Amino acid sequence: MADGQGPVQAKFREMLEGTKEDWDIIAEHSKGFNKGLAKRVLDHLRLLDGDFGGFPVDRLTHSLQTATRAHRDGRDEEYVVCALLHDIGDTLGSYNHPDVAAAILKPFVSEKNHWMVANHGMFQGYYFFHHLGLDRNMRDQFKDHPYYEHTAQFCHLYDQTAFDPEYESESLDFFEPMVERLFSQPKNSMYLKALEEN
Repeated sequence: MADGQGPVQAKFREMLEGTKEDWDIIAEHSKGFNKGLAKRVLDHLRLLDGDFGGFPVDRLTHSLQTATRAHRDGRDEEYVVCALLHDIGDTLGSYNHPDVAAAILKPFVSEKNHWMVANHGMFQGYYFFHHLGLDRNMRDQFKDHPYYEHTAQFCHLYDQTAFDPEYESESLDFFEPMVERLFSQPKNSMYLKALEEN
């Protein structure tokens, strides 16, 4: 606060009026805001708790099982966080949940893991689409894609197996430091140059 006044804020009413001083103020505020990203992501993931949607386990349990299985299988931390967050879009993107998860993760993960998260819904369909009158082999349109096997393996080993009510997963607290580390260091952002300079 400056001189007992409210927080320092930019003065423009429309971006056309913005000055370097205005954007320096905004950039300074975003540093603090960005530090809270992992917490906001985890808070949103917690919304899946108790949401069964007809499945044998709730969506948070499914996410924890997926991540736990990947972790216990020796996958690296980035992969494990992708496994944890792959269905975070279920609450807001009921018709495109992989896109939501992929958008959240994109600045922080490799192209390979981003593609896996973005396309896991179609690949997961191999296990159930035929029961809904859909083509279970829809994923085969990507048969020649370099990340096809990576994504098929994620679904086979971790995602489709993670509906076991008796499986003992790690808690969300266990994964929290991993999420914090991943979201503290963007790799692929149009704002990266500005972030590095500030």
